[in-house]
Amino acid sequence: MDKLKMQSMDKVQENIRKIQALFPNAVTECADERGGVKRGIDFDVLKQELADTLIDERELRYQFTWPDKQKSVLLANTTTNKTLRPCKEESVDFDSTQNLYIEGDNLEVLKLLQETYLGKIKMIYIDPPYNTGNDFVYNDDFSQEADEYKENSGQLDEQGNRLFQNTESNGRFHTDWLNMIYPRLRLAKDLLSDDGVIFISIDDNEVENLKKICSEIFGQENILGIVTWSKKRKGSFLSKKIVSLTEYCLVVAKDFNNAFLYGGKAEESESQPIIKRTNPLGTLKFQANSVITKLNDGIYSAGIYGEEVNPVTLLNDVIVKNGLITNDFSLEAHFVWSQAYLLSEIKKGGKVVINTKNFQPRVFRIYDENSFKGFSSFVNGVAINGTNEDAYEELEEIFNVKKLFDYSKPVSYIKEFIKAATYFNKNSFILDFFSGSATTAHAVMQLNAEDGGNRKFIMVQLPEPCDEKSEAYKAGYKNICEIGKERIRRAGTKIKRENGLTAQDLDTGFRVLKLDSSNMKDVYYRPEEYSQSMLEGLADNIKPDRTAFDLLFQVMLDLGKPLSAKIEEREIAGKIVFNVDDGDLIACFESNITSEIVTEIAKAKPLYAVFRDSGLSSDSVAANFEQIFATYSPSTVRKVL
Repeated sequence: MDKLKMQSMDKVQENIRKIQALFPNAVTECADERGGVKRGIDFDVLKQELADTLIDERELRYQFTWPDKQKSVLLANTTTNKTLRPCKEESVDFDSTQNLYIEGDNLEVLKLLQETYLGKIKMIYIDPPYNTGNDFVYNDDFSQEADEYKENSGQLDEQGNRLFQNTESNGRFHTDWLNMIYPRLRLAKDLLSDDGVIFISIDDNEVENLKKICSEIFGQENILGIVTWSKKRKGSFLSKKIVSLTEYCLVVAKDFNNAFLYGGKAEESESQPIIKRTNPLGTLKFQANSVITKLNDGIYSAGIYGEEVNPVTLLNDVIVKNGLITNDFSLEAHFVWSQAYLLSEIKKGGKVVINTKNFQPRVFRIYDENSFKGFSSFVNGVAINGTNEDAYEELEEIFNVKKLFDYSKPVSYIKEFIKAATYFNKNSFILDFFSGSATTAHAVMQLNAEDGGNRKFIMVQLPEPCDEKSEAYKAGYKNICEIGKERIRRAGTKIKRENGLTAQDLDTGFRVLKLDSSNMKDVYYRPEEYSQSMLEGLADNIKPDRTAFDLLFQVMLDLGKPLSAKIEEREIAGKIVFNVDDGDLIACFESNITSEIVTEIAKAKPLYAVFRDSGLSSDSVAANFEQIFATYSPSTVRKVL
């Protein structure tokens, strides 16, 4: 049996595997930090393979960089041994829900999600802290040791995370924000499906830098655009310069060719021009009585019509009578459509119209049920009840507390994005790893109630403490996560009541998982650092305060099983056995496991079977273990921890 690795995906080794598939000669062996040997990249060879002209390190080239950028890249690639521990008592419908609420630093959480949700997230929405000079929290310290930083310029919260005021005067105004966002976006990209899209809310301070970062991580061709949002019903009367009424949302695709954003049904009442002056000249033929017109009855002579920048040449005289052109004729212009495409649109019921004396044709097209318009680059918050004021009022209505949470986004605004990204796949995963007051979860539930969808949300939020003077703290909420979880509970109840739905109709539950240190002792990861005498003194490599349920979720992470998977608990010969995802994974972490228990598990033919390393009751059971599985389920992957 092999041991589980019990840590996040090694992004560096994964990248090396990808390079090896393309350039095997660039992969070599080198010494690791412990005196052993590991795979590495010979960058001199890789340079030769990738370019016929090598760029000298001192040579000027276009690039986007900032202090500590290299460390930021390394931070995204390093593994983590942390885990997610389930918290049933704070969850809603733990056994049946498909939704997740994860408490903890989102950088560590994103690393843990790589194995399970790699390429599976249809949409990500984030509203990261804006770089406005106010406090923002993260635990990635690039420039100083923690004690030095705490002594010099900041403080740490109860979880040890940096909390500081990022003012212009600290000399790292943009650098600190870029170092915070960059590794998180690198990890987020890998979670997106091939047709996935990420929406990132931002204001004026970092919108240019954010676009440059996303161009580097996702590729410039995958920047779909920037949506402008009118966020206020009215502006500030105190401003004597530019009155801020808008914010932005950068929209980026995993792959431009696979991403589609629904902006509404295509309008058959709107005609479409078929001439574009940047296209080459072409000729289209039109049959008698096939073109509708508002031109007066009479004969119009062949010749050039329209403006000089976009002329149309009428190649034949035409006769207009009773709103129709009654003879065959041809036009020469910079047409977008070919003759074959024009005829196909007419065959489907499209109508050609020429309404002015410039003789530029337009077409009323007939659309099928799958035809749609793209998403608009402007969202009118006032028109959809989606302004900052609406967001404030939504929270007040739910909690009956004023000023509970600052800067939450309105539900209808986020719902617009979710609908656009998931209109054709209402069974998608939606991730928000700066979830704040959980507006995204609220919007997912609301949209599911409206269109019968089965979208699943994954919320990630650092449990930032609420200020003791805040209204949230006075109302009993000690940190932001408590606000987010309670909002989901109350909003879910409200949505079901207003729509006459039951728990079976609409999933408003969520599993709470909390980031923590590994369930395994250090010896599990670094056995070479322990002498034989030290190992003999260790009865187990699992921390004593961890439950079997804790172990199960770390195993699920390691094996890439969905964290929302169905979990059944049963007894076999007095021992607790977990059945995950209808038999895909069967795990037993008890001690003194007998051959009877091993046989029952093998007979179930799971994809994976996991046991505690020290769990087998005797040497004879251990000796028979492989034979039992070879007899009943040879294809089962057996693992120990």
